[in-house]
Amino acid sequence: MRKWNTDWGLQGRMVFTMFLLAAVYLLFLAFLSFQGAGMNVMILFIGGFMFIQYFMSDKLVLMSMGAKVVSESEEPKLHEMVTRLCVMADLPKPKVAVVNSPIPNAFATGRSPKKAVVAVTTGIMKTLKPAELEAVIAHELSHVKNRDVMVMTIASFLSTVAFFLVRYLLYFGGGNRDRGSGGIMAVWLASIVVWVISLMLIRTLSRYREFSADRGAALITGAPSNLASALMKISGVMPRIPTDDLRKVEGMNAFFIIPALSGSSVMKLFSTHPSVEKRIAALEKLETELEL
Repeated sequence: MRKWNTDWGLQGRMVFTMFLLAAVYLLFLAFLSFQGAGMNVMILFIGGFMFIQYFMSDKLVLMSMGAKVVSESEEPKLHEMVTRLCVMADLPKPKVAVVNSPIPNAFATGRSPKKAVVAVTTGIMKTLKPAELEAVIAHELSHVKNRDVMVMTIASFLSTVAFFLVRYLLYFGGGNRDRGSGGIMAVWLASIVVWVISLMLIRTLSRYREFSADRGAALITGAPSNLASALMKISGVMPRIPTDDLRKVEGMNAFFIIPALSGSSVMKLFSTHPSVEKRIAALEKLETELEL
């Protein structure tokens, strides 16, 4: 492995994104207080929020994808690959999970390198050659090494909470339309603003971190062309995946190596990833640099 240099551009963007997200949610809490939420409710909300996002957000990510943590006896080749790459990347070995899905993809989650999980789908294991799958896993391990997994997990959880409020607040408040309906509507509108801002911040950070992880994978494996080949294969298979399957996992796109987008999805307007063409061009440039 080539010398690993800290990506200060990524580190700065992560700190700035978390600062802005914290500011947005503090304003939202202040708005709730203004609308009459009591101190006990606020403390319970903040305490429960912090506990869940730190200790359970990674588990919720795995649960939402139907990922199953597998042992070495269940997936010996996959474990062997992860172990070898962790030695090369100077990382503790994460848990390994498999998602039974035809969508060729992979992701990592966890609040720290020691608590990380790297997951791959059955679809990607069938689609890629071993060297290409190795490059994809190296990409995910780069996210772990950069510690951007924790930031994305927490940030995505914040966005999910706002989305939950947007989706269900009016429904649960519907039984009390004669009293307090104006307050419920105000909180609902505020939740929409928080959700949209969170989404934009997360996706701006996500696009940059993908370039950084691509570079990390190239440094770990020493073969940028393998990752470029994997990206081309995955993006080529994605249009053939049934639309319903893609829509089920679109909420996880910030974590995937390539976003799962249905043809009519508005997610394309606010992509979590740079285009495959730009990523391959960057990898080709890196291949030339490594040969020098």
